[in-house]
Amino acid sequence: MGLIGKVVVAQGGGPTIVINQSLVGVVLESRKSTQITSVYGAIKGVEGILNEDFIDLTMETSHNLEQVGLTPSSALLSTRDKPDERYCQELFRVLKAHDIRYFFYIGGNDSADTVRIVNDNANKAHYNLRTIHIPKTIDNDVVLNDHTPGYGSAARFVAQAFSGANLDNRSLPGVYIIVVMGRNAGFLTAASSLAQKFSDDGPHLIYLPERTFRIDDFLKEVKEVYDRYGRCLVAVSEGIRDEQHRLVITKLVDKIGRDAHGNLELTSNNFLLGDYLASIVKKNLNIKRVRSDTLGYFQRSFNGCVSDVDQHEAREVGEKAAQFAIRQNLDGSVVIERSGYYSVEYHLKPLADVAGKTRVMPDHFINPAGNNVTDTFKFYLRPLIGSGFPSAYRLQAPRVPKILESE
Repeated sequence: MGLIGKVVVAQGGGPTIVINQSLVGVVLESRKSTQITSVYGAIKGVEGILNEDFIDLTMETSHNLEQVGLTPSSALLSTRDKPDERYCQELFRVLKAHDIRYFFYIGGNDSADTVRIVNDNANKAHYNLRTIHIPKTIDNDVVLNDHTPGYGSAARFVAQAFSGANLDNRSLPGVYIIVVMGRNAGFLTAASSLAQKFSDDGPHLIYLPERTFRIDDFLKEVKEVYDRYGRCLVAVSEGIRDEQHRLVITKLVDKIGRDAHGNLELTSNNFLLGDYLASIVKKNLNIKRVRSDTLGYFQRSFNGCVSDVDQHEAREVGEKAAQFAIRQNLDGSVVIERSGYYSVEYHLKPLADVAGKTRVMPDHFINPAGNNVTDTFKFYLRPLIGSGFPSAYRLQAPRVPKILESE
């Protein structure tokens, strides 16, 4: 039998298309239990707890919760706050006052670290509190997970965006460079590879943070592709690094800020990366039609581009979190493990094994040249983007023989 008291659920870090499915999973599963007296939602993550900024989700209708679950972005709003010792002391003062005994935090590896800190301090304070981290991130970089909720839908968006970009680039050829989110892991940029259907389809080159980015190699590879096809579509991660392992984007900006977890805030400046790469292609390769784009925040919460697999799993990790805490009286981080092709299992791992750690693309997902992905990665990704993925087609009719040139 678990603790009797209230639940508080919060959302941290960047929003996703399916993060609210996890919220709904926690709320509906918690409301089933007689030992739960109320379910609160903290507005703006741990910041909301600190400020006693709660809404009573016990009073929310199930129908409206289901509609919120289908809505992208963080319904409870978010925060980048990272609690320290003093912050936690204030948190516990609020938790005790409201008789909160269960804390569910939906977020990435930084949010997992927040849960770990809160859990450690609860134990030190001898305050009975069950704490569960629920995985969420479009970066797919939470360790021990085969994949994380939010990634499948964002990957679907990136793949569809590149499919359209490839068609555009084929119609009016040139060099087209698109920058994709991903500070340390290239999973999201790699998703662009699902746009490759025909042998000459782009992206022809894919550059990831896991491999050193060299300008000379980049120019050589772009030229080789352009000479072969008369065009070149390039996918670039915002987190590409040079030989000194420095972010390429830091060379273009005098000062890039950091969030509360110490991460560089790249997205607000990554349009400069695309402009920079386009400019050096123009300057060195004498190609007239060169342009760049940055997908930016569209990747995270694009309404209507969602993986049904991602939706279902995001709901289930929320439900399993409530079951682990309330029914089994456990703390930890929920992880997704793949079994067969295609099914998943949900397990609970110690917070210390997940918190603050970053998963990157394994070597067998990246081609030997370091400028594209392998079929193994595509096989890994395909089920995650869900059903009904649109496919591009080409006209197959033969060309009509010329008359005037044959005279």
